Amino acid sequence: MKHPLRIVLRGVTNDQVDPSVDVLKATALPLLKQFGIDGESFELKVVRRGMPPGGGGEVLFSCPVRKVLKPVQLTDPGKIKRIRGIAYSVRVSPQMANRIVDSARSILNKFIPDIYIYTDHMKGVSSGKSPGFGLSLVAETTNGTFLGAELASNPQGQGAAVLPEDLGRNCAKLLLEEIYRGGCVDSTNQSLALLLMTLGQQDVSKVLLGPLSPYTIEFLRHLKSFFQIMFKIETKPCGEELKGGDKVLMACVGVGFSNLSKTLK
Repeated sequence: MKHPLRIVLRGVTNDQVDPSVDVLKATALPLLKQFGIDGESFELKVVRRGMPPGGGGEVLFSCPVRKVLKPVQLTDPGKIKRIRGIAYSVRVSPQMANRIVDSARSILNKFIPDIYIYTDHMKGVSSGKSPGFGLSLVAETTNGTFLGAELASNPQGQGAAVLPEDLGRNCAKLLLEEIYRGGCVDSTNQSLALLLMTLGQQDVSKVLLGPLSPYTIEFLRHLKSFFQIMFKIETKPCGEELKGGDKVLMACVGVGFSNLSKTLK
């Protein structure tokens, strides 16, 4: 783009289909910073939450403009040092969020002491149009890698009612699954990392990922057809250094894409 982006997006902020704003804020933004997209105007702010089917959420996304993306070498994920999360509830009892937190902590406390899960109960107009609750958890490693997991309650009038205790426990297990898969980027943001590597300068980028998700595999085919970029894929079986699932080291040379509309100041 020519000018920095400031955009207001309205609709559903948390559902069971797509990555929610909380997870994107905690995992995708730090990832973009690794590629040199950073600045004081870089933020994702949740103004209102919207649960399906009514929606009514609102987020503000602002992002600075960069001429080029810098190549990255993300090969050492580091060890998990802390877990943060947000338990949100809209148009239901605020006690729901506390029940989610207690049940999630009952599992995670066995592994690490530094856990803090915030409760976010939005009221009135900022709570959107439909009731619901959910939890997003993010594990941060010593090397600045963020791994996220999330769950949301069933939309009003669809499926069976979900107990907040079950939701908290299941979300904690999903986070542990994500940590087991490991890598420097979680499975939600694998495709984003690969896209930014492809569009980087004509230099080698490397990133260590956990097992590739089906979405990522299809995305690699798209990258091949759009940019003629082939990744060098090297499997790293789990051993002494790498714990958890088998990892893949993805390497490619960027296409040297640069932002031609950015005005030179």
